[in-house]
Amino acid sequence: MANIKSAKKRIKVTEKKTAQNRMIKSAVKTVIKKFEAAVATNNVEEAKALFPQVAKSLDMAAQKGVIHKNMVARKKSRLAAKLNAMA
Repeated sequence: MANIKSAKKRIKVTEKKTAQNRMIKSAVKTVIKKFEAAVATNNVEEAKALFPQVAKSLDMAAQKGVIHKNMVARKKSRLAAKLNAMA
């Protein structure tokens, strides 16, 4: 356990940031799962409605630095390709 005041603060800040990052990642994964479920069931309308939501959540995660921007671009590209393959 840390004895120095600044080290104790860093532990608190790190725990708070870790919780925030975990929450954002979890939300992104949930939206992606919903989109992929719609694609799996060939539900074109639902997939088209969910894609902007997926893109927005990925972009927000990249903006906050939770996910790398290149990874976000790759995920969006692959999900768009799945959507286009349906139509």
